[in-house]
Amino acid sequence: MKIGVFDSGIGGQAVARRIGDLLPDAEIISINDHEHVPYGLRSAQEVIELTTAAIQPLLEAQCDAIVIACNTATTLAIRHLRYTYPAINFVGIEPMVKPAAALTKTQHIAVLATPGTLASPRYQELKDTWAKGIAIDEPDCSSWAQLIESGQADTLPIEEIILPLLDSGVDVIVLACTHYHWIKDRIASLVGTRAAILEPSDAISNRIQTIIGNTL
Repeated sequence: MKIGVFDSGIGGQAVARRIGDLLPDAEIISINDHEHVPYGLRSAQEVIELTTAAIQPLLEAQCDAIVIACNTATTLAIRHLRYTYPAINFVGIEPMVKPAAALTKTQHIAVLATPGTLASPRYQELKDTWAKGIAIDEPDCSSWAQLIESGQADTLPIEEIILPLLDSGVDVIVLACTHYHWIKDRIASLVGTRAAILEPSDAISNRIQTIIGNTL
């Protein structure tokens, strides 16, 4: 099994490593578009064009599945990719609104995402479908992806965002940008037992096996 993993920046590396852990016999090809990161501040059309151009090496490598390991690219571009390349198995990453809404006890969750993801029609659809009656905080994390990309993950002042969420009653935090996987451990240390943290790496691997069969 050959699996391609694409992200706008270094976030996809964390996803690729986790997929490799869960599917150890698969060949993982990971690429990014560091030149144009972050995608979250770009228009929908720009994201579509950049994503389409960036995945060409994965198409040429004839991957069995291509993971779009970027919430922004998934919410804005994956429908275009599936229409343009109907023979390719694309696996996207979306904000985990459905499982968060099912898990919360306080009916209050937080989604940490880029402006592009938060503004996308797909994200609005997820909220309308799965989170009716759920309070959703969407704090301004617009600078996080670029700071993490530039090597500042360890010094990012996450307390300014996370602590007010906890104090407001949030009990589930959704990491809806793969860059944020690099600070998951820091968030977990800060949160402790006060909230659950959701990110989609394990679900991606399960989805890959469902789509193309577990041939390992």
